[in-house]
Amino acid sequence: MRTVLVVTHGSRLEADTLAVSVARELQDAGMAIRVLGPEAARLGAAGLTDMDPVDPGTSASAGCELAVVFGGDGTILRAAEMCRDHETPILGVNLGHIGFLAEADAEDAADVVRGVIDRTYTVEDRLTVDVEVLVGKHVVARNWALNEATVEKQSRERMVELVVEIDGRPVSRWGCDGIVCATPTGSTAYNFSAGGPIVWPEVAALLMVPISAHALFARPLVVSPDSTLAIEIVDQRGEGVLWCDGRRAADLPSGARVEVRRGAHSVRLARLREATFADRLVRKFDLPVEGWRGEAARRMAAVVDEDSGGGA
Repeated sequence: MRTVLVVTHGSRLEADTLAVSVARELQDAGMAIRVLGPEAARLGAAGLTDMDPVDPGTSASAGCELAVVFGGDGTILRAAEMCRDHETPILGVNLGHIGFLAEADAEDAADVVRGVIDRTYTVEDRLTVDVEVLVGKHVVARNWALNEATVEKQSRERMVELVVEIDGRPVSRWGCDGIVCATPTGSTAYNFSAGGPIVWPEVAALLMVPISAHALFARPLVVSPDSTLAIEIVDQRGEGVLWCDGRRAADLPSGARVEVRRGAHSVRLARLREATFADRLVRKFDLPVEGWRGEAARRMAAVVDEDSGGGA
């Protein structure tokens, strides 16, 4: 039996209501619905029956064809923790603000149902990063991220002194609030807010962006996806904290070293329709495009000009 994992935002009633509506239609088409144990009571109260509750761990998506997620980017990132190891595609239905990782909005629920039932969705593999924290020669923590791994100062009162290294060679030292190491997927998230570039998802690259660096040279860096980025805390009085996707944290003592490299596993995002990243960028950020004429308009202008003899 085809099985779909349903994940919802923990505190949005509209997410539960929409999730139950979609899940029922999938059940009517002969599909099994799996839900997270902590969410089962809420979904049951909203009217969902015949569901299979599971623990919200990395095995939650095992054997599932797809995970349909109702919420914002934070909910999708939570689902990614459960789907990455089993390469389960994630189809996000946005109920948040921007929802850059989501494929559909609430009003697209009928398209979501039809796309899942008919298997007309496509799947994109998104680059991730693996992260190691070393103290001396010992690895004290390992993690990963879909959007970004960020080294930040722990104390609000002062900057943290960091040395950055790329492929075993030192690049610069910054007194700053932190450094973002982002993927192309995360280029529209924390990286964007910190002044980093927007990178198209199909571009294989890693990004390094200092946050509020007190330095003349503090530019965003875009490097090979096969590079290793390293950040060391060199301030003897300073401590930091590592955040992965803003969800998983590790304390960094003075002298700690954080190494970031391309992840061994990708995260898979399901798409219902063919749309360029430029179109998604304009729609999600509501970018002004008034005055754009496009290739068709230019061709029409050339025809009119030719018919008129090219005169003024």
